[in-house]
Formats: sequence, C-alpha cells, structure tokens
Amino acid sequence: MFRVKAVVALLFLLTTSLTFKTSVAEDWPQFRGPNSTGIAESSKPLPTEFSMEKNLRWSEKLGEGIGCPVVAAGRVFTSAMVDEKTMGLYGFDAATGKQLWLRKWPIGDIAPVHKTNSHASTTPAADAERVYFYFATLGMVALDAKTGADVWHQPLPVPYFVFKWGAGMSPVLYKDLLLFVQDDDLAPAFYAFDKRTGKLRWKDDRNDMAVNYSHPVICETDQGDEIVVAGTGLLVGYDPETGKRLWSAKTLLRNIKTTPVVQDGVIYISLQSGGIANQWLASVDRADTGNSDGKLTRDEVQAFVGERPVPEAFFHKTFDKGDANGDGVLEGAELDAAFLQPDNFAGAAFNDAEAAAEYILAVRGGGRGDVTATHVLWKHPTKHTDHIVSPLVADGRMLLIKGGGIATCFETKGGESLYGPVRIQNASDYFASPVLADGKIYVAGENGNVVVLRNSAELDILSINDLGSPVLGTPAVADGTIYFRTRDGLLAFGL
Repeated sequence: MFRVKAVVALLFLLTTSLTFKTSVAEDWPQFRGPNSTGIAESSKPLPTEFSMEKNLRWSEKLGEGIGCPVVAAGRVFTSAMVDEKTMGLYGFDAATGKQLWLRKWPIGDIAPVHKTNSHASTTPAADAERVYFYFATLGMVALDAKTGADVWHQPLPVPYFVFKWGAGMSPVLYKDLLLFVQDDDLAPAFYAFDKRTGKLRWKDDRNDMAVNYSHPVICETDQGDEIVVAGTGLLVGYDPETGKRLWSAKTLLRNIKTTPVVQDGVIYISLQSGGIANQWLASVDRADTGNSDGKLTRDEVQAFVGERPVPEAFFHKTFDKGDANGDGVLEGAELDAAFLQPDNFAGAAFNDAEAAAEYILAVRGGGRGDVTATHVLWKHPTKHTDHIVSPLVADGRMLLIKGGGIATCFETKGGESLYGPVRIQNASDYFASPVLADGKIYVAGENGNVVVLRNSAELDILSINDLGSPVLGTPAVADGTIYFRTRDGLLAFGL
C-alpha cells in the first residue's frame, strides 16, 4: 500500500511539474516574449481575421500608452497614463479581461517627450509571482502579481535625454535576475537585480555608450550562458554571474533601437543609424538655428532643448572633452570626439561614407575579448532596415519590416536575400515588431491595421485587419490568444 501511495504521489508531482512547465511555456513574460524573440512557444491556433466585431474575446478602454502587454500565469499586465499627471499599471485576468488591480504613481517633474512617444512607453516583465515595472521618475518596482501590492522598490537615476525620445527601455527576466539597461545621455548603465528581493547583484558602467534602446538577450554557448547587449558601436557579451564583459564586437553604429535575436548561439541584428556628428548637426544646428554652419555651440544645444536647462554634467561629459582648441565650438572631428569614446567611433564618423548606414549581421557568441575579426559570421549592407522595428528570425529566415510597409527577407546562414523589398499592402509607420505564432506572422502598423503573413520563404499576405486605433506596442501571444495594446485600449483576440 505504501508503494502504491508513493507511486501515486510521484505521478502527481510529475503531472504538476509538467503542468507548471507548460503554463510557463505559454507565457509572454517581457518585451517580445521569450528571450525577446517575438516567437510564441504555443501551438494553439490563432485567428487570421479579427476586428472589433470578429474573434474579439474581450476589450478594455485604457488611458494613453504605447508599452507592450505581457502575460504570465493567466494574467495580463500593461501600463497607461491614467491622467496627465498619473502613471498606471494594470493587472487583468487573461481569459476574461476582468480588471484584477490598478496601481497609480504621480509622474512628477518629467521632461516632455516626442509626440510619437508616451510617458507610458515601457513594458513590464512578469512571472507567476511578481510583475516588474520601470518608470523614469519612479525607478524599478516589483509588485505582487495577484494583488498589485508592493514587494520591493529600487530608485534609479532619472535618465536624461537631449533629444526628446524619452525613456523606452524595459526590464527582462533571466533565471533569478531582473535585467535592465538604461543607456541615456548622462549615466548609461546595465543593472542586474535579484528579482525576489530587488538587491543589486551587479552593475556595469556603460559610459562608453551614447543613447541606445536595445534590450538584453540570452545567448547559450558551450562556455555557458551569456547576456548580450547591443549599444553604441559595440555588441557586448556579459557573464550573468558577475556582470563582467566577456567579449565585444565593434560592429554597430552610433545608436541602436532594435533588439537582437538569438538562435542556436548566433546573434542576429538589423541596424539603421546615422553618424553622431551628422545626427547632432541635422537635429540641432540645421533644424533649430537655421545657420547650418556645420558647428555646434552650447547655446545651440540649450536652444534646441528649450524650456529645460541642459545639466552642466552633460556639457562636461561632451563639450569639454571634444573642444580640442578651447574655442567653445564643436566642428568637424571635434563632434565625434565629444560624443563618442576615443576607442569607440561607432563605424560612422564625421563625413564618413557609413554615416547613414543600415545593415544586417550575424555574430557567433562564446568568444572572449575583441571578437570583431573572429566571430562576425556575416555583415551585409541593405537599404531596407528600420531603426525601431526588431527583426523576426525563425526557420532559417530573417524578416525585416520597414516604415511604409516594406518587407525584406534573408536566409540566416549567410544573410543572402530571399525576397523583397516588397510592400505588405499597409503603408504606415511601424513601431511594433513582428511576432510569430501558429505559423502566422502578425505585423501591427501605427495606423491600426494588422497584416497577417504566412510564415514562409515567399511573401504571402493572408489578411489585413483594422483595430480602429494606432498600435505602437508589440503584441503578446499566450494560450491561444493574441493581445494588442492600442493607443487607448487593450484587445484580446482568439478563436
């Protein structure tokens, strides 16, 4: 009898374990889902056609926001501006849309952002126990996933951006770590917190970086897992235990807003960025002062920023470093010297032929030191990358979506073209990255239309669906449902 009970107990534990693993596999726990790939770990069918009248499971009106929804353990989380002065984080039942809780925080004294952006721009991360959320004036918080109650809070330096892009970085989960990269104009850094306690495990000073918006991804190698982060000029592989930089590849440009995708130990990147000197001149000198003299002064920067004074620390970090002749003006090579580290000119210097470069590349993980010459598998220029939309890598193919609704597809072995450029019949700006589930690729445009493509080596448009409101956040997929965060709501579609 004892042996029978023991066997029954063992079977129960195994079943519980398998059920838990299955439920975890169904989750979409962070920006772009598992390891930020945009690929759902579910085989459940999803609708090809959907609208407010068709295959809609539930919808909720929310305040303005562009952060992505995430799903964990049957709950959906997303942020919104509750009003002009208040940030909110919501928890919903994933199956019914019932609101479980709402947390609110005053946004405080925060810099204005570009009209395309939103103060509610970051994506939470979540597991079965907690939801983790970052906001510029709040820092990082962990809340109880069931109730929204505080678990821990880590204040962080309020980021500063000369250009009014604003904060857009989001936390990601890796084992018992919560990872967060904040590459701003004053104090760029990479933080690794204990997700249970909020204690800082390690921090990497990234003062060799300019502003970037790329998320950390995990690369499995024969030497063990590595955390890979793209930044100004450099792709960097980190030791997860210590935060030590294991390797770097000098392959990138002035800044990166896309997030790499890792498959089978290889990191795939699509990139579009301008030389930093040209970017500063175009944005500040030419656009605001009208003199277009190819020079940059402190007064021009201050006039460009407008109502908020530029921190003196920013000028110490930039102008003082670059102004070689001490005349108070930056011009020519001084611009690169001001805004980049001496050993990191980011592949696009003043008047460089690559100053407006865009390309795709693949880098093998697992190296040590400078791996630029040894681990870059291929790198190809292309005129059809997007500066915000991350690539989708699956089944030996790399799909890119560019503003205007232009698709290009490459094979991942060598980066050779499979098809495109070709239009996907939705001429719109694109900020959401494509996601793959049920053999279909969902591509959401800012105009509120979602194009559904067949996952194949040829362009095959299955449908175009109008959601009636702009979509800038990447959708989430879990348990046979696809969730879209529109500018003013949250929609759940399923069969």
